[in-house]
Amino acid sequence: MVTSGQFSLDGGTWDVDNNVWVVGDDDEVVVIDAAHNAAPIIETVAGRHVNAVIVTHGHNDHVTVAPELAEALYCPILMHQGDDVLWKATHPEAPYWHLDGDQRVGVAGTQLQVIHSPGHSPGSVCLYLPEADVLFSGDTLFSGGPGATGRSYSDFPTIIESIRDRLFALPEDTRVYTGHGDHTTIGTEAPHLAEWIARGH
Repeated sequence: MVTSGQFSLDGGTWDVDNNVWVVGDDDEVVVIDAAHNAAPIIETVAGRHVNAVIVTHGHNDHVTVAPELAEALYCPILMHQGDDVLWKATHPEAPYWHLDGDQRVGVAGTQLQVIHSPGHSPGSVCLYLPEADVLFSGDTLFSGGPGATGRSYSDFPTIIESIRDRLFALPEDTRVYTGHGDHTTIGTEAPHLAEWIARGH
């Protein structure tokens, strides 16, 4: 589903639409990112057991309602500790469980593979579901290029390395479901890496 709200960092605020992903089956799910408004997310969960709210990174528009969802859905929040400073800017007192690169999160008889993909933020992660040939890329990779790196705690060479070495190692037909905007595939984006490097951030 898509929720709308604001992203704030470095003294600026922007209106944004965020993709929120609910992944699982008729019995249990995980929620990927917790953007802006809890009600439509809870409605989409529709009473199913929620194993976790997984945060792809700590920017406020991806964690807005994470503590609210955790309380309402009786589940943990999982986030890479590299984004602790970003998390605390939005939720200074709320706890979360540390999510590590190469960790696997079980849901509906399968597993999401965690890929640590720093660059957009230090603790950015992507979630790969090989059974479905799907990658949930957060704000690391979009249709048309990498996520923004012109703000605090981000770094362009690092995001390029993450995409080149980790994401583009996945099969070309892997569908990429992003944190904002349209989906794409690994095969669609990989040929453009040199263009992105030349363009810079």
